Amino acid sequence: MALPIAPLAVALGDPAGIGPEIVAAAWAARTARNVQPFFAIGDLRAVKAVWNGPIVVLGAPGDAAAMFPHALPLVQVDDPGEIVPGSPNLPGARCALDSLEIAVGLARAGTASGVVTGPVSKAQLYAIGFNYPGQTEFIAERCGMVVSNVAMMLAGPTLRTVPVTIHTPLAQVATVLTTDLIVSRCRVVHRGLQRDFGIDSPRLAVAGFNPHAGESGTLGRQEIDVIAPAVEILRAEGIDAFGPLSPDAMFHPHARAAYDAAICMYHDQALIPLKTIHFDDGVNITLGLPIVRTSPDHGTAFDIAGRGLASPEAMIAAICLAGAAAERRRRG
Repeated sequence: MALPIAPLAVALGDPAGIGPEIVAAAWAARTARNVQPFFAIGDLRAVKAVWNGPIVVLGAPGDAAAMFPHALPLVQVDDPGEIVPGSPNLPGARCALDSLEIAVGLARAGTASGVVTGPVSKAQLYAIGFNYPGQTEFIAERCGMVVSNVAMMLAGPTLRTVPVTIHTPLAQVATVLTTDLIVSRCRVVHRGLQRDFGIDSPRLAVAGFNPHAGESGTLGRQEIDVIAPAVEILRAEGIDAFGPLSPDAMFHPHARAAYDAAICMYHDQALIPLKTIHFDDGVNITLGLPIVRTSPDHGTAFDIAGRGLASPEAMIAAICLAGAAAERRRRG
């Protein structure tokens, strides 16, 4: 008989943001929403400041599964100083980074079946010396991965998108975008859809870069010189990729039914449609890692933190997706 899968590790994110309250709300919905067992990592006071439910501070992460039905299990990190919802500070950023580091370490050790990361403030992290574009790149490095060999996917119930270039200024995308990078991202996505989503033969719709996919070169040659050669390489490898497609016609309901993931050339090309369609339940999942990692696809929302206005739907979706992916990986 297989042993029960380990609980997920959920880093609370910035303690002054909405992370603590949406994680607590996800625990409160555990039965109604069939939420997989998890334990939080962060500061106890951050949760108590926004929630009056039961919390148990763990002596060891291995105790989380037994405690989960009765109280929110929490691994306490070092004291981050004063916590005021909606008022970020540098000690809080250090707490968020420590929580992330611990979560990744526990997942790599097998103590947690995966990592769910709460929203962080990049500005606050940069102020304490964080030199990564985002959590995705940080986690990739901690897992010993080259960033080009992982892919950030935004996933909702009816749409999955992947930006080929991620946190690259728009003015620089044309110089960064290469055939090799597109091929690398698509290979990761193809394998990730098989491994983490259980899709045997993934269909990848590859977006163009220019308006109307370049209009046969009259509006730009990236489609001809960079993107189409990548699609040809992928198809020769047996990957069901097609395009380049006109980006403005890829995201209506009929178009979405024809593919399992849209491969987009830059950040906003991927995130605008996903957030428009699945703002409340969109999930960020990092494909290609040796561990499962997801996060809600929204920010810290300091302006509403602690006011009882934050929806936990994206956090619940992130936990459920991480649990499902971890179970698929265990089954092989």
